[in-house]
Amino acid sequence: MDAYIDSFLDYLARERQVSAHTVNAYATDLAQFCAYLKRAQRADPTQWDSSLWDGFIHYLRRRSMSESSIARKLSAARAFLKYLYRRGVLDTEPPDALTAPKPHRALPATLTPHELRRLLLQPPLDTPHGLRDRTMLETMYTTGMRVSELLSLTLEQLNLSEQLVRVEGKRGRERWLPLPDQTVYWLQRYLSDARPKLANPKRPNAILFLNDRGDALSRIAFWNKIKYYAACAGIEKNISPHTLRHSFAVHLINGGADLRAVQELLGHEDISTTQIYTQVSLDRLKEVYKKSHPRG
Repeated sequence: MDAYIDSFLDYLARERQVSAHTVNAYATDLAQFCAYLKRAQRADPTQWDSSLWDGFIHYLRRRSMSESSIARKLSAARAFLKYLYRRGVLDTEPPDALTAPKPHRALPATLTPHELRRLLLQPPLDTPHGLRDRTMLETMYTTGMRVSELLSLTLEQLNLSEQLVRVEGKRGRERWLPLPDQTVYWLQRYLSDARPKLANPKRPNAILFLNDRGDALSRIAFWNKIKYYAACAGIEKNISPHTLRHSFAVHLINGGADLRAVQELLGHEDISTTQIYTQVSLDRLKEVYKKSHPRG
């Protein structure tokens, strides 16, 4: 079984070109699927049938998992089974009836424009680290790029004269994002006043945002910085780097942006993924109505 899983993960990385983060997520979910198969004494692929699905769902629910977590693990297992069928390991294709429970889609956490302003004012501008952090926060909020896209940005992806940045998204898809005047200002200031002090002259690095050693800043480090600055700003919401992306989308829609345009800016393949931000906007309008209208 482990050999099959390793082969599938290698297929995802090499042929599908999914990110290392996604491959690791599949590995974790399939490890649980494998544990279930061994516990149920059904590790032999010839023993698999449609009853396998119900048993796995029951196995996961006994562990008090949320429906969204169960749906994700079932999706990983389904992709794995279909891979084995295409490779000839399974004689019959996994039936379409193997469906996951529909997860409740929680609305993403967002910041108000006032909270965003408070957050952006927190990094100290008299140090290279503070100037870098302010620039990163500014760039992520005004472009809506993913944290992985932000941290992997290179110098050659910037076109400040045209106020554009080229982003490499999921599965190698590229898109150009506009940079507003304020963001260009902070990027220029970071490039002139902070990045040269963070760079290691012995080991040149093309990555835009550097840590103390002149290497790329990690996701965990950036996550910790946002948590710290949010606390300094008195923001009690449980936020993450992705909160800036969510806020970008909601603020655009609140301002009247076309949903298709927001889809393009976010790099979503399916517009249904973007539509969740419409619900966030509607919820905000309902709250305003309740507080403001005499009949609310």
